[in-house]
Amino acid sequence: MDSKEIISIKNLCKSFGENDVLKDVNLTVNKGEDLVVLGRSGSGKSVTIKCLVGLVQADKGEIKVFDVDITKLKNEELNKIRSRIGFMFQNGALYDSMSVRQNLAFTLKHHTKEVTDDEIEKQIIEALTNVGLEESIDKMPSELSGGMRKRIALARTLIIQPEIILYDEPTSGLDTITSREISELILSVQKKYKTTSIIITHDMACAKLTGNRIMILKDGVIHAEGTYEELENNTDEWVRSFFI
Repeated sequence: MDSKEIISIKNLCKSFGENDVLKDVNLTVNKGEDLVVLGRSGSGKSVTIKCLVGLVQADKGEIKVFDVDITKLKNEELNKIRSRIGFMFQNGALYDSMSVRQNLAFTLKHHTKEVTDDEIEKQIIEALTNVGLEESIDKMPSELSGGMRKRIALARTLIIQPEIILYDEPTSGLDTITSREISELILSVQKKYKTTSIIITHDMACAKLTGNRIMILKDGVIHAEGTYEELENNTDEWVRSFFI
Protein backbone atom coordinates (compact mmCIF):
# COMPACT_ATOMS: atom_id res chain seq x y z
CA MET A 1 0.00 0.00 0.00
CA ASP A 2 1.23 3.48 -0.97
CA SER A 3 1.35 6.33 1.54
CA LYS A 4 0.16 8.79 -1.11
CA GLU A 5 -3.16 10.39 -0.20
CA ILE A 6 -5.78 9.81 -2.89
CA ILE A 7 -8.70 11.23 -0.89
CA SER A 8 -8.55 13.97 1.73
CA ILE A 9 -11.62 15.45 3.44
CA LYS A 10 -11.23 18.40 5.82
CA ASN A 11 -13.90 20.02 8.02
CA LEU A 12 -16.78 18.64 5.95
CA CYS A 13 -20.21 19.93 7.04
CA LYS A 14 -23.61 19.17 5.55
CA SER A 15 -27.11 19.99 6.82
CA PHE A 16 -30.53 19.17 5.46
CA GLY A 17 -32.84 21.83 6.89
CA GLU A 18 -32.46 21.71 10.68
CA ASN A 19 -30.69 18.34 10.55
CA ASP A 20 -26.87 18.66 10.83
CA VAL A 21 -25.85 15.36 9.23
CA LEU A 22 -22.09 16.02 9.00
CA LYS A 23 -20.39 18.31 11.50
CA ASP A 24 -16.70 18.64 10.74
CA VAL A 25 -15.72 15.29 9.22
CA ASN A 26 -12.00 14.77 8.55
CA LEU A 27 -10.59 11.71 6.80
CA THR A 28 -7.85 10.60 4.44
CA VAL A 29 -7.51 7.50 2.27
CA ASN A 30 -4.16 6.39 0.88
CA LYS A 31 -3.57 4.81 -2.51
CA GLY A 32 -4.45 1.08 -2.42
CA GLU A 33 -6.19 1.30 0.95
CA ASP A 34 -9.63 -0.11 1.83
CA LEU A 35 -11.23 2.23 4.36
CA VAL A 36 -14.41 1.05 6.07
CA VAL A 37 -16.82 3.67 7.43
CA LEU A 38 -19.18 2.33 10.10
CA GLY A 39 -22.10 4.04 11.75
CA ARG A 40 -25.70 3.63 12.78
CA SER A 41 -28.47 4.44 10.31
CA GLY A 42 -28.65 8.21 9.72
CA SER A 43 -25.08 8.85 10.93
CA GLY A 44 -24.09 10.43 7.59
CA LYS A 45 -22.11 7.54 6.08
CA SER A 46 -23.76 7.65 2.65
CA VAL A 47 -23.90 11.47 2.60
CA THR A 48 -20.11 11.51 3.06
CA ILE A 49 -19.42 9.49 -0.08
CA LYS A 50 -22.11 11.35 -2.05
CA CYS A 51 -20.31 14.61 -1.18
CA LEU A 52 -17.08 12.95 -2.34
CA VAL A 53 -18.38 12.60 -5.91
CA GLY A 54 -20.42 15.80 -5.92
CA LEU A 55 -23.83 14.07 -5.86
CA VAL A 56 -24.52 16.07 -2.70
CA GLN A 57 -23.03 19.53 -2.34
CA ALA A 58 -21.12 20.18 0.88
CA ASP A 59 -22.06 23.26 2.92
CA LYS A 60 -18.49 23.71 4.09
CA GLY A 61 -15.12 22.00 3.91
CA GLU A 62 -12.48 20.80 1.50
CA ILE A 63 -12.79 17.55 -0.47
CA LYS A 64 -9.63 16.63 -2.36
CA VAL A 65 -9.68 13.70 -4.79
CA PHE A 66 -6.47 13.04 -6.77
CA ASP A 67 -5.19 16.27 -5.17
CA VAL A 68 -8.00 18.40 -6.65
CA ASP A 69 -10.59 20.15 -4.44
CA ILE A 70 -13.84 18.99 -6.08
CA THR A 71 -15.94 21.59 -4.21
CA LYS A 72 -14.44 24.25 -6.48
CA LEU A 73 -14.97 22.43 -9.80
CA LYS A 74 -17.45 23.16 -12.56
CA ASN A 75 -19.53 20.24 -13.87
CA GLU A 76 -17.27 19.36 -16.80
CA GLU A 77 -14.16 19.20 -14.58
CA LEU A 78 -16.07 17.26 -11.93
CA ASN A 79 -17.13 14.67 -14.54
CA LYS A 80 -13.47 14.07 -15.43
CA ILE A 81 -12.77 13.19 -11.78
CA ARG A 82 -15.96 11.08 -11.57
CA SER A 83 -14.84 9.05 -14.61
CA ARG A 84 -12.00 7.67 -12.46
CA ILE A 85 -14.36 6.64 -9.63
CA GLY A 86 -16.66 3.61 -9.49
CA PHE A 87 -19.78 3.79 -7.31
CA MET A 88 -21.59 0.64 -6.20
CA PHE A 89 -25.01 1.70 -4.96
CA GLN A 90 -26.83 0.02 -2.09
CA ASN A 91 -29.65 -1.44 -4.22
CA GLY A 92 -27.41 -2.52 -7.12
CA ALA A 93 -29.20 0.02 -9.37
CA LEU A 94 -29.36 -2.12 -12.53
CA TYR A 95 -31.67 -1.11 -15.40
CA ASP A 96 -34.51 -3.65 -15.17
CA SER A 97 -35.46 -3.38 -18.86
CA MET A 98 -31.94 -4.29 -20.01
CA SER A 99 -30.13 -7.63 -20.00
CA VAL A 100 -26.87 -8.00 -18.05
CA ARG A 101 -24.92 -7.52 -21.30
CA GLN A 102 -26.88 -4.35 -22.14
CA ASN A 103 -26.45 -2.96 -18.61
CA LEU A 104 -22.67 -3.30 -18.84
CA ALA A 105 -22.49 -2.10 -22.47
CA PHE A 106 -24.53 1.00 -21.61
CA THR A 107 -22.14 1.93 -18.80
CA LEU A 108 -19.07 1.37 -20.96
CA LYS A 109 -20.42 3.37 -23.93
CA HIS A 110 -21.43 6.22 -21.64
CA HIS A 111 -17.96 6.25 -20.13
CA THR A 112 -15.79 5.52 -23.19
CA LYS A 113 -17.06 7.26 -26.30
CA GLU A 114 -14.90 5.60 -28.96
CA VAL A 115 -15.02 1.87 -28.39
CA THR A 116 -15.68 -0.93 -30.91
CA ASP A 117 -18.37 -3.60 -30.47
CA ASP A 118 -15.66 -6.27 -30.20
CA GLU A 119 -13.90 -4.31 -27.47
CA ILE A 120 -17.19 -3.84 -25.60
CA GLU A 121 -17.91 -7.59 -25.72
CA LYS A 122 -14.37 -8.42 -24.55
CA GLN A 123 -14.58 -6.01 -21.60
CA ILE A 124 -18.06 -7.23 -20.61
CA ILE A 125 -16.86 -10.85 -20.52
CA GLU A 126 -13.76 -9.87 -18.52
CA ALA A 127 -15.85 -7.91 -15.98
CA LEU A 128 -18.34 -10.78 -15.59
CA THR A 129 -15.52 -13.34 -15.28
CA ASN A 130 -14.06 -11.24 -12.44
CA VAL A 131 -17.28 -11.70 -10.47
CA GLY A 132 -17.85 -15.33 -11.55
CA LEU A 133 -21.02 -14.70 -13.57
CA GLU A 134 -20.03 -14.89 -17.24
CA GLU A 135 -22.84 -17.41 -17.84
CA SER A 136 -25.43 -14.77 -16.80
CA ILE A 137 -24.58 -12.41 -19.67
CA ASP A 138 -28.02 -12.67 -21.36
CA LYS A 139 -30.16 -12.80 -18.20
CA MET A 140 -32.50 -10.00 -17.15
CA PRO A 141 -32.06 -8.47 -13.67
CA SER A 142 -35.41 -10.00 -12.59
CA GLU A 143 -33.89 -13.47 -13.12
CA LEU A 144 -31.01 -12.79 -10.72
CA SER A 145 -30.83 -13.44 -6.97
CA GLY A 146 -29.91 -10.61 -4.60
CA GLY A 147 -26.30 -11.79 -4.42
CA MET A 148 -26.06 -12.08 -8.21
CA ARG A 149 -27.42 -8.55 -8.65
CA LYS A 150 -24.69 -7.27 -6.30
CA ARG A 151 -22.06 -9.12 -8.33
CA ILE A 152 -23.37 -7.68 -11.60
CA ALA A 153 -23.41 -4.21 -10.02
CA LEU A 154 -19.76 -4.76 -9.09
CA ALA A 155 -18.96 -5.95 -12.65
CA ARG A 156 -20.59 -2.78 -13.97
CA THR A 157 -18.48 -0.70 -11.59
CA LEU A 158 -15.29 -2.53 -12.66
CA ILE A 159 -15.91 -2.17 -16.40
CA ILE A 160 -14.89 1.50 -16.33
CA GLN A 161 -11.56 0.46 -14.70
CA PRO A 162 -11.86 2.91 -11.80
CA GLU A 163 -8.96 3.96 -9.57
CA ILE A 164 -11.32 4.50 -6.63
CA ILE A 165 -14.39 2.40 -5.77
CA LEU A 166 -17.05 3.61 -3.33
CA TYR A 167 -19.23 0.82 -1.93
CA ASP A 168 -22.51 1.80 -0.26
CA GLU A 169 -23.71 -1.08 1.96
CA PRO A 170 -22.43 -3.80 -0.43
CA THR A 171 -23.78 -6.68 1.70
CA SER A 172 -27.16 -5.24 2.75
CA GLY A 173 -30.11 -7.58 2.29
CA LEU A 174 -27.91 -10.65 1.80
CA ASP A 175 -27.63 -13.81 3.89
CA THR A 176 -24.42 -14.52 5.83
CA ILE A 177 -22.84 -16.80 3.22
CA THR A 178 -23.58 -14.48 0.28
CA SER A 179 -22.38 -11.47 2.32
CA ARG A 180 -19.06 -13.19 2.87
CA GLU A 181 -18.77 -13.99 -0.85
CA ILE A 182 -19.31 -10.30 -1.72
CA SER A 183 -16.77 -9.22 0.94
CA GLU A 184 -14.21 -11.66 -0.48
CA LEU A 185 -14.93 -10.33 -3.97
CA ILE A 186 -14.25 -6.75 -2.79
CA LEU A 187 -10.94 -7.96 -1.39
CA SER A 188 -9.95 -9.81 -4.58
CA VAL A 189 -10.82 -6.75 -6.73
CA GLN A 190 -8.59 -4.57 -4.55
CA LYS A 191 -5.70 -7.04 -4.83
CA LYS A 192 -6.08 -7.56 -8.59
CA TYR A 193 -6.61 -3.95 -9.65
CA LYS A 194 -4.86 -2.11 -6.77
CA THR A 195 -7.96 0.05 -6.34
CA THR A 196 -8.51 2.44 -3.46
CA SER A 197 -11.87 1.90 -1.74
CA ILE A 198 -14.26 3.37 0.79
CA ILE A 199 -16.72 0.77 2.05
CA ILE A 200 -19.83 2.05 3.84
CA THR A 201 -21.29 -0.75 5.93
CA HIS A 202 -22.90 -1.79 9.19
CA ASP A 203 -21.89 -5.43 8.58
CA MET A 204 -19.07 -6.18 11.03
CA ALA A 205 -18.01 -9.37 9.21
CA CYS A 206 -17.60 -7.31 6.01
CA ALA A 207 -15.68 -4.62 7.92
CA LYS A 208 -13.33 -7.18 9.46
CA LEU A 209 -12.63 -8.90 6.15
CA THR A 210 -12.26 -5.89 3.86
CA GLY A 211 -10.97 -2.97 5.92
CA ASN A 212 -7.31 -2.01 6.34
CA ARG A 213 -8.65 0.73 8.60
CA ILE A 214 -12.07 1.48 10.09
CA MET A 215 -13.68 4.80 11.01
CA ILE A 216 -16.86 5.06 13.06
CA LEU A 217 -19.21 7.99 12.47
CA LYS A 218 -21.38 9.21 15.34
CA ASP A 219 -23.56 12.32 15.32
CA GLY A 220 -21.85 13.69 12.22
CA VAL A 221 -18.23 13.38 13.39
CA ILE A 222 -15.56 10.65 13.30
CA HIS A 223 -15.92 9.16 16.77
CA ALA A 224 -13.19 6.50 16.56
CA GLU A 225 -10.61 5.18 14.10
CA GLY A 226 -8.24 2.22 13.93
CA THR A 227 -7.85 -1.37 12.75
CA TYR A 228 -10.59 -3.90 13.50
CA GLU A 229 -8.51 -5.32 16.37
CA GLU A 230 -7.81 -1.87 17.86
CA LEU A 231 -11.47 -0.89 17.81
CA GLU A 232 -12.56 -4.29 19.14
CA ASN A 233 -10.39 -3.61 22.20
CA ASN A 234 -11.50 0.02 22.57
CA THR A 235 -12.81 0.87 26.05
CA ASP A 236 -15.45 3.30 24.72
CA GLU A 237 -18.85 1.68 25.36
CA TRP A 238 -20.40 3.09 22.20
CA VAL A 239 -17.56 1.73 20.03
CA ARG A 240 -17.77 -1.64 21.77
CA SER A 241 -21.50 -1.83 21.00
CA PHE A 242 -20.59 -2.53 17.34
CA PHE A 243 -18.66 -5.65 18.35
CA ILE A 244 -21.29 -7.29 20.55
